[in-house]
Amino acid sequence: MGKINRRNFIKSSGSLVSGAVVSGALVSSAALTGRAQAPSSGRNAGVNLRGPANFPNPETASAAAGQHFVRVKNKLPKWRGFNLLDLFSPDPSQSRPATTEEQFKWMSGWGFDFVRIPMAYPAYLDFDRSRAILPDEVYNINEEALEKVDNLVALAHKYGMHASLNLHRAPGYCINAGFREPYYLWTDQEALDAFCFHWEMWARRYRDIPAGKISFDLVNEPSMIGNMNDQHSSKGPVPGHLYRKVAKAASEAIRGVSPRRLIIADGNNVGSEVIPEITDLDIGQSCRGYTPGIISHYKAPWANKDPENLPEPKWPGQVGDRYLSRELLEEAYKPWIALLESGTGVHCGECGCWNKTPHDVFLAWFNDVLDILSSNGIGYSIWEFSGDFGVLNSGRKDVEYENWYGQQLDRKMLNLLMKY
Repeated sequence: MGKINRRNFIKSSGSLVSGAVVSGALVSSAALTGRAQAPSSGRNAGVNLRGPANFPNPETASAAAGQHFVRVKNKLPKWRGFNLLDLFSPDPSQSRPATTEEQFKWMSGWGFDFVRIPMAYPAYLDFDRSRAILPDEVYNINEEALEKVDNLVALAHKYGMHASLNLHRAPGYCINAGFREPYYLWTDQEALDAFCFHWEMWARRYRDIPAGKISFDLVNEPSMIGNMNDQHSSKGPVPGHLYRKVAKAASEAIRGVSPRRLIIADGNNVGSEVIPEITDLDIGQSCRGYTPGIISHYKAPWANKDPENLPEPKWPGQVGDRYLSRELLEEAYKPWIALLESGTGVHCGECGCWNKTPHDVFLAWFNDVLDILSSNGIGYSIWEFSGDFGVLNSGRKDVEYENWYGQQLDRKMLNLLMKY
């Protein structure tokens, strides 16, 4: 569809807060999960050879015998899964333990079909880490580090899961402080050139993998940050024309070598706002499941300047000067649902709750989040599988964990996820 004017979009969809589709088409459930029939041998064995946003033609797909079909609105599949943080840290010495094949087996066995891999680009570079990175060093790719990503992608595909690569830290931008960038993605051409180089590199590396099996999520949670070296610096939306320039350049770099690749863009203003300026670029959009922050990031030091002096979270209930309830969430997701209905694919690339929020409050709130997303055909990806936000080893003090092959399983959380 054509480019939407921001003013008109906001007017038609309600207040713009923190968001794909073959409208009314019949689509194979196998295609939606990436578990479709494929060649029996060779590199592409067991994978779906269909195109990116071009899932099966409803007129031809219905002829496939024995398949179950569902009527969908969302152009993006209703993927359900987890973020895997293997390359999340810019410093490889601080990396999380590698996600194991056994963990992929568990995820798949529980019915999940999606993993997002948020990467810090310095994690797969060679440079002198005793000082700030230099502009020319952002091109020093470490092949051995790339093979770690290859392994995650291969395991995802082995267990019937879609893999989505994301630059959580891109050249010139990250929502988090802690690594000194040599330039600023939204305003410096040198940064944009490096950004496009990295995405073209990934596109070439995976060009032979079908579009239904791997997607590229351009940059995590874009915003204009006053000082990228201050975790609590002021943040606001990237001007639409700047976001469009970056997304367009990166998508052209990707599709120059992988024309059918599925591309996703995180919502503006830290993932919270739809991006009307890119709706003509054949790019899906990714929302978040963190509203309100007092629930999702209660006492989180990276999200609160004074984490120990916050009102106790309740759901529903009065928290500080606001009454929090499902209505707040419904209002927040209105623009995303309108975006979906206008023909742009929507997925929730991150969601969940840090482990300091009381467990019963978390579950009550998250049930509403998932119900709203699910009832509108929007899938989700929990921020981490194992760790503070995860179903495994979350370290909560108010959970009776189940011993799951030596891991601490939050069974109540898992049951909630499996419900949606």
